[in-house]
Amino acid sequence: MIVYHIRKSKGFKLSARESPIVIRNLSDRIFDIVRDQIVVGKLPVDQPIRQDSLAADLGVSKIPLREALGRLEHDGLLVSHPNRGFFVRPMSTEEAEEIFALRLAIEPEAMAAAARIATEADHDVARQALATLDDAASQHLEEVAARNRDFHMALILPARQSLTAQLVERLQTLGERYVHKHLEPAGREDRAHLEHQGLLDAWIARDIKRAKSLCSAHIQGTLEDLRSQIA
Repeated sequence: MIVYHIRKSKGFKLSARESPIVIRNLSDRIFDIVRDQIVVGKLPVDQPIRQDSLAADLGVSKIPLREALGRLEHDGLLVSHPNRGFFVRPMSTEEAEEIFALRLAIEPEAMAAAARIATEADHDVARQALATLDDAASQHLEEVAARNRDFHMALILPARQSLTAQLVERLQTLGERYVHKHLEPAGREDRAHLEHQGLLDAWIARDIKRAKSLCSAHIQGTLEDLRSQIA
């Protein structure tokens, strides 16, 4: 069995249990690490990604790194230019408008469909997802965007609509940088928690009309804040 070791380095912190990594999972792990760095703004948008340096920091070869970078380009987080390499795709109001408009069109109905058939076990998963998000907001800010995605997906997945879930998760991934940006001003975490808690309560109670209304208001409110922040 071939094994790579991803070393701990500044900006790329892995727990002991995450190293070594079997080769078949290596590209996935690199994908997660680099995506997290993009979300929190640790990779600049105006400079090419230095693949040699990044591979050395991670203690991996350039082959799985290039594979991960290609996937990130496919997901819309990177762009590549001939003879220049990969760059972080800049955030824009136009992209935010498109992402959140699509979320508004899909997510409230998908969440309502899940609420109608969610089991008690599904409720427990959603409660735990919110608790984990709150913990990240208070202690691990670099994880907030990903945990926010987990919470929203916990309200979607019980519907067992695989295509819809894939679309929502793709939009959530594209929107993670915007969620991180949205939470920068003081007090936004508290507001987000109250909105998430209200949404979860309505979802568990199967109050479909209220849950859809709260979901739409939550997404729309985030977009309205982002319009001024990004501009």
